[in-house]
Amino acid sequence: MEQLKRKILGHTTVVEAELNAFLSSFEPIQLAKGEYLSKADQYVQHMYFLQKGCVCFYTIYEAREQVVEFFVENDLFTDLYSYLREAPSKCFLKTLEPCTILAISKKAFEETLRESHELEHFLRLYLEEEYLNVFVNSTNKNALSNEERYLRLLRKRPNLFQRVPQYLIASYLGLTPVGLSKIRKRLSQS
Repeated sequence: MEQLKRKILGHTTVVEAELNAFLSSFEPIQLAKGEYLSKADQYVQHMYFLQKGCVCFYTIYEAREQVVEFFVENDLFTDLYSYLREAPSKCFLKTLEPCTILAISKKAFEETLRESHELEHFLRLYLEEEYLNVFVNSTNKNALSNEERYLRLLRKRPNLFQRVPQYLIASYLGLTPVGLSKIRKRLSQS
C-alpha cells in the first residue's frame, strides 16, 4: 500500500483520512506467472495497481498476439476501454511474472472520487498520462524507423529486456522476432 500512497501523493495532496479510506478499498491479489487478470470478451470492472511483477496487455490481431503495453511495479492500470465504456474487452491482461496486485472495484473507485476532489484530480492526471503514452507510442510507430523504436525502448525502459520474452518485445515494437533479432545483431556489430 505504501507504494500506491507515494504514487498518489506524488501527484496531488489529499487529506490523510480520505487517502486511507481510498486505500482500504483495495484488495490484494496474488497471481502466478501466466495467469490472466482479464480476457477478451470479459467486462473489466477493476482498476489495478502493480506492487510487484510484470503484466502484458495485448490483443489478438490476425491470429497473432499484438502487445499494446507492459505494466511493471508502481503502474496503475486497467483495460481503459472496457472499464470506462462498460463494454466487453478486446484485450487480455496476462502476468509475465508472479505478481502482487492491488485491485479496486469501479464502484468503490467512483464513490471515492465523488467524495474527494484531490483523488479525482489524481485520476485526471493518470488518464492524461495514459492518453499521452498511447499518443506517443502511436506516433512513434508511424514516425520512427524500426531501429529508432528499438533504441528508444531500450533507453526509456531497459528493464523490460531482462523481464519480457523477446517475441513480446518484438510485437510491442511492431516487429517480427526475426526483425528484432536483425536489429540487435546489426547494432552489436556497430
